[in-house]
Amino acid sequence: MLEAKVEDYFVEQVEAHGGVQRKLKWISRRGGPDRFVKFLGAQVVLVELKRPTKTPRPEQEREHKRLRAVGVDVRVIDTKQAVDNFIRDMTGHL
Repeated sequence: MLEAKVEDYFVEQVEAHGGVQRKLKWISRRGGPDRFVKFLGAQVVLVELKRPTKTPRPEQEREHKRLRAVGVDVRVIDTKQAVDNFIRDMTGHL
């Protein structure tokens, strides 16, 4: 499965469950997460989307670690099942 398929499913599910998501551009910064996500009553989450079995590149891991160190919730999602788990975690249902 391609990353684009996971990303399309992610966008569809976030919006179907009342969330807001935006694709991010990191100007002068490499390795930032792909998406900003917010659900009513939940904190903002930054999401890195990958195709199944792929992991973040070293520069992405470093940036995720920097963001987590200051309290940002950064998630890596690589399958449709992981998208479903994320939606359940954020909303309490799927």
